[in-house]
Amino acid sequence: MFAEGGRGGAGCGSGPGPEPGPGGLNSLSFDAASSSKALQLGSAAPPPGLESSAENGSDPGKKRKRANVPADGGRNLSLDIPMGLPMSDPTAWATAMNNLGMAPLGMTGQPLLPDFDPALGMMTGIPPINPMMPGLGIVPPPIPPDMPAVKEIIHCKSCTLFPPNPHLPPPATRERPPGCKTVFVGGLPENSTEQIIMEVFEQCGEVIAIRKSKKNFCHIRFAEEFMVDKALYLSGYRIRLGSSTDKKDTGRLHVDFAQARDDLYEWECKQRMLAREERHRRRLEEERFRPPSPPPVVHYSDHECSIVAEKLKDDTKFLEAIQTLLTWIERGEVNRRTANNFYSMIQSANSHIRRLVNEKAAHEKEMEEAKEKFKLALSGILVQFEQIVAVYHSASKQKAWDHFTKAQRKNISVWCKQAEEIRNIHNDELMGIRREEEMEMSDEEIEDPSEMKETEESALVSQVEALKEENDSLRWQLDAYRNEVELLKQEQGKASRDEDTTKEQQMKLLQQALQGMQKHLLKVQDEYKKREAELEKVREDKLKIETLLENLKEQQSIADEEDKERDAIDCQGNECTASRVCVCSQDKDCPVEKTLSNSPVKSEREVLLVGIISTFLHVHPFGASIEYICSYLQRLDSKICTAEVEVLMTRLQNTFRQELSGVGASLEKRWKFCGFDGLKMT
Repeated sequence: MFAEGGRGGAGCGSGPGPEPGPGGLNSLSFDAASSSKALQLGSAAPPPGLESSAENGSDPGKKRKRANVPADGGRNLSLDIPMGLPMSDPTAWATAMNNLGMAPLGMTGQPLLPDFDPALGMMTGIPPINPMMPGLGIVPPPIPPDMPAVKEIIHCKSCTLFPPNPHLPPPATRERPPGCKTVFVGGLPENSTEQIIMEVFEQCGEVIAIRKSKKNFCHIRFAEEFMVDKALYLSGYRIRLGSSTDKKDTGRLHVDFAQARDDLYEWECKQRMLAREERHRRRLEEERFRPPSPPPVVHYSDHECSIVAEKLKDDTKFLEAIQTLLTWIERGEVNRRTANNFYSMIQSANSHIRRLVNEKAAHEKEMEEAKEKFKLALSGILVQFEQIVAVYHSASKQKAWDHFTKAQRKNISVWCKQAEEIRNIHNDELMGIRREEEMEMSDEEIEDPSEMKETEESALVSQVEALKEENDSLRWQLDAYRNEVELLKQEQGKASRDEDTTKEQQMKLLQQALQGMQKHLLKVQDEYKKREAELEKVREDKLKIETLLENLKEQQSIADEEDKERDAIDCQGNECTASRVCVCSQDKDCPVEKTLSNSPVKSEREVLLVGIISTFLHVHPFGASIEYICSYLQRLDSKICTAEVEVLMTRLQNTFRQELSGVGASLEKRWKFCGFDGLKMT
C-alpha cells in the first residue's frame, strides 16, 4: 500500500503555519496550497543545557551532516529576533510563558500584548490571552517572509520532542505527489513502537494506517491531505523516549512525502468525479439554452378531427389546431372519406382571417388613442418645463441673483441648463409627431377625384366578388354539415348496436360470477361442517386425555408414598438402586402404563425428564455431556442417576443424538437435541 518516499530533492516542506501550543499540534492551521513553498523554521535561542542535550545526543564527537540547500530553495535564517521586553534570564522567561499556555513570542517576533500587565492578570485570576487558544476569533497578523516560525518542545505521554537547532537550514523534502496522504518518517529510535508513533503523529490528524519497518523508519497514512503538512512540521525534531538518553531511545525525525498507490488511486477517482460533475454541469447548461422541441402531433382519427375543428373556432387554441391540421395534410391524411372533414376545417381557418383583421383594426385604434394620450401628456409636461425654466430665468435676474451665494448661483445655472436641454428634446419630439400628422393629412387631400372614383369602383367589384365567395363557401359548408350529420347517424347506429352487445356480455359475465360465488359458498359450508366434526372429536380426545392424566397423577402420588416408606426402612440403599426400585414399583403398580409398553416413554416421570432435558439441550445448541445433564437434573431431584438418564436418552433416538467431539485425549461424548429433525422423520 505504501511506497518509500525519497529524501532527496530541491523542494522544501509546507508553508509556514502558526506556532503550536505547548500541548501539541492540534492548534496548527496549515495551508495545503502552500506546500510547495519553503518552510521557514526558527525560534529564539533555546536554553544552553537543552540545546547541548538535544543537538549532541549520544555522539558529541561526531559532526552532523547537513542537507545541501540550493541557492533558490530557501532564505538565509537570521536569529536576531527583536525583543520588546527586557529579560535577565531567557530560560526562566520561556519556561514561565510555556507554563502559562502562551508562546514566548508572537508570530512577528514581538510580544503578543505589550500593554498587558502579567501581574494584574495573575492577581485577578484571568489567564493571559493567547490568540491560538480555542474559542477566540483573534486572527494572527500575516507572517513576513523573512521571519522564521517558532518551534517549541512537545510533551507526549511516552516521549518528548525537542525542536531542532534554529541555526540549521530547513529540512529538504521531495516533490509532493498528487493527492499525497502518506508520509515517510525516518530517524526513529530503535526502541520505538507503533503506539509511540501513533501517540506522536495522531496530534496531526486521524491516522489510518502505520507500516513500521524493522529499521528505524515507517510510513504513516492520514485521512486528509492537510494532515501531511502538519506531520512535515515535525521534521527535524529530536525524539527521546521517556527520560532515557540512550542511543536506542533517541533519534532525529525526518518527515517527507511518500508515494502510495492508494493515494494516487483516490486522487484519480476524485479527478474523474470532478470531470464527471463538470460534464454534467455543461450538459445541463447546453440543455437549458437549447430551444424546446415542438410537441408531438396526434394521429388522425374522426374523434381527433372533431376536437381540432372545435379548436379552430376558438381564438385561444387556434395556433395549436392549425399546426395539427397542417401536419395531417402533409402526412397525406386527405382522401375521399375524409375530404369533407378537411374542407370544413380549412373553411374554419379561412373564417379566422376576419377575426384577425378585426383584431388588427382594434389594435390600430388602440395605437391611435395611445398616440393621442401620449401627445396630450407630452404637451402637459412641456408646459410644466416652460414654467420651471421661467422660474430659473426669473431667479437669474439682478433683483434676486445678488442675494444668492456663489454655490447657490452655480447650482441654479446648472439646473437651468439641464431643464432647457430636456425641454428642447421633448419639444422636438412633439413637433415631429405633429409634422407626421400634417403629412398624412396632406397626402389624403392631394388624391385626385378620378383616382377616388376608380378606388370606389374597385371597392364595389371586390365587395361583389367577396359576396360571391362567401355564398359559395356557405353552400359548401352546408354540404359538409349534411355529410357530417349522415356520418353521425351511422356512428350512432353502430354505437347503439355495440352497446347492446356489450350489455349482453356484461350480463353473461355477471351470471357466471354469481354461479361461481354460489359454488364457493357451498364449498365453504361443507368445509365448515367438516371442521365442526373435527372439533368435536378433538374435544372428546381432550376429555379422555384429561381423565388419563388424573389417573396417572393418582398412581404417581401412591408410588411416591410407597417410595418414602421404603426409603425410611432402607436408609443405607444407594441412590441409583432406590431410583431403580422406584421405577420398578411404578412399573408394577401402573396397569395403565403397561398398556403403553410399546412406546419408548413408559411413565409420566420419564415424560417430565424428557421435557426438562430437551429444554436444557435447546439452550445448549453445541451439546452437553451426560454428567453435566445429570448434575442439572439432580438439583431438581437428588434420586436421579446417570444410568437411568442415559438409558432413557438412548431409547429416544429421534429426540436425542450422541456425538463425539474433540481429538485424542480431549475426546468427549456429547448429547444434542434433534427433535426438530426427528419430527420430520417420524
